[in-house]
Amino acid sequence: MIALKRFKEPLVETLNREEVKALLAAPPADTFSGIRVRAMLHLAYSAALRVSKLVGLMLDDLRWPSLDSIHVLGKGRRERVLPLWKETRLLLREWLAVRPQTTCPNLFVNVRAEAMTRQGVNQRMAVHLKSASKRQPSLLSKKRVSPHTLRHSFALNILESTGDIRKVSLSLGHSSIQSTEIYLRVDPCEKLDIQAAGFPAGISKGTFNNAQDRLIAMLTDASRQSFM
Repeated sequence: MIALKRFKEPLVETLNREEVKALLAAPPADTFSGIRVRAMLHLAYSAALRVSKLVGLMLDDLRWPSLDSIHVLGKGRRERVLPLWKETRLLLREWLAVRPQTTCPNLFVNVRAEAMTRQGVNQRMAVHLKSASKRQPSLLSKKRVSPHTLRHSFALNILESTGDIRKVSLSLGHSSIQSTEIYLRVDPCEKLDIQAAGFPAGISKGTFNNAQDRLIAMLTDASRQSFM
């Protein structure tokens, strides 16, 4: 029987709250591109979206006219209806006010009124990451920051806030909680909670009294012979 090859699963890359805030605030609020990217990044974070789902969102996926939730079709065609924060709704309204009039049904489009691509989102995020790092230098120490990093960061923040891995799994749309357990290996607060829930076993001090094994007998005999 051939043994299965073991693969090392790396820890996920995440941002802390201050780093997330710096990145979301980086795009300018007075340009077409800046308004669009601000809305995209806020939505990607608050709904924990993969970039493929972000660019695949349609106008009809928004709940009109309140924009208080969004419909997402995830992996395995699992459907989720996610509530949106007030700030995210405001940014979406700002984007919709400048969005080009086009027959393209996608929520996010470029200056040519065509659907945004994954590459386009990654490129814009890389640009604003540089400006965000001036406000939050710790961003420069990250190996790689992508839209998926925002998804991981949201998941970890939910875990830190609730301590409930099931809520994280529900928010991410995972089919199995096993897929969500990677965040337990990242969150040091969760590890401390686990340690605090237990207690060290009471181990009494060792003694050689009444020891009858062969090793003690040999040492005792050797000690006697040294004094002869």
